[in-house]
Amino acid sequence: MENIVVERFLKYVSYNTQSDPESSLSPSSEGQTKFGKRLAEELVRIGLSEVEVDWNGYVMATLPANMERSVPVVGFIAHMDTSPDCSGKNVRPQLIEPYQGGDLILNEEKNIVLSSQRFPEILRYKGERLIVTDGTTLLGADDKAGLAEIVTAMEYLLAHPEIKHGKIRIAFTPDEEIGRGADHFYVPKFGADFAYTMDGGELGELQYENFNAASARVVFHGVNVHPGSAKDKMRNSMLVANRFLSGLPGREVPEHTENYEGFFHLTKFEGRVDRTEIEFIIRDFDRQSFEGRKSRMEEMVKKINLEHGEPVAEISIKDQYYNMKEKIDPQFYIVELAKEAMISCNIEPKIVPVRGGTDGSRLSYMGLPCPNIFGGGHNFHGEFEFIPTKSMESACRVIVAIASKVTEL
Repeated sequence: MENIVVERFLKYVSYNTQSDPESSLSPSSEGQTKFGKRLAEELVRIGLSEVEVDWNGYVMATLPANMERSVPVVGFIAHMDTSPDCSGKNVRPQLIEPYQGGDLILNEEKNIVLSSQRFPEILRYKGERLIVTDGTTLLGADDKAGLAEIVTAMEYLLAHPEIKHGKIRIAFTPDEEIGRGADHFYVPKFGADFAYTMDGGELGELQYENFNAASARVVFHGVNVHPGSAKDKMRNSMLVANRFLSGLPGREVPEHTENYEGFFHLTKFEGRVDRTEIEFIIRDFDRQSFEGRKSRMEEMVKKINLEHGEPVAEISIKDQYYNMKEKIDPQFYIVELAKEAMISCNIEPKIVPVRGGTDGSRLSYMGLPCPNIFGGGHNFHGEFEFIPTKSMESACRVIVAIASKVTEL
């Protein structure tokens, strides 16, 4: 399957499907709409049924059961968009076969090098085939690897009817990278008992925990007068905002946290003397600690207002998604099923938390428990993204193994 999934992936990355956070449409970019139609045509061509692209750009299809006994319906999900953090236009992937070790020159003209010192994980793939960028765009393995792996696995199952499986549903979603991937996902119509997003990283990753997430916006109001006559009159909103920031724990930020550690992440600071606006994302795996982080920020705003004797600061906090562990734990057999499938493919499962969110986290709260499985890529959202081709083939084999093992439930 390796050559087939690689060929498919290389075609997929030629489509510019960057999502657009400034757009209110679904999909948010024309490239996703075109790509979705292209995928639907391909699904029909390989022999899937009930292929549909709905008016919000979601692609769904069915691989019918090839056995009489009724078994649970499993779903596989990937997203079509790529991150707006780095250009996805005119992606020029390079196939390194085999990788000899050390640094990789991605773009000699522009002196762009994938450093094995900065990204030492690449050394684990010495002797394997790698797909890399030309140093000027992202690659798009997040999540076109997942797309290619699902389609290739479905094609393989169609070509091998001796592998018994129940009904399988697949879905390709738009706008996951801007947090809207599940906005218009109609779970009852999808009709799966459980599903897996193929949206993870390196070989063997299996994830059923993710951050609880919220966004926070704090506005500070100042008073601006001529600095020559400002004594006891001016209130510099930027300095008030700075005092607020100094009250947050300095080490609880993304650059100093890992594993199950949460953080406050300052994403915007725009200020003048009379008005300053700051924005954060708040992340924590533990729900109680997550609520505590939000409360802490609200109390800090109250304290500032009390100190000034008037409302100089205001805060608004919006929850974004929650830890899917709460919804998956009661049906933990679906995690065990994926583990057994990996082991049957001689892949060591690596249970790690998602330090972010996936479509699966929201879908789990919408009634579709949905752990996340590796797609094989590294260094997503940037020009140093790469993917080993053997990892892509392994993901295909895991999908096939899951489909087969569902018949044992």
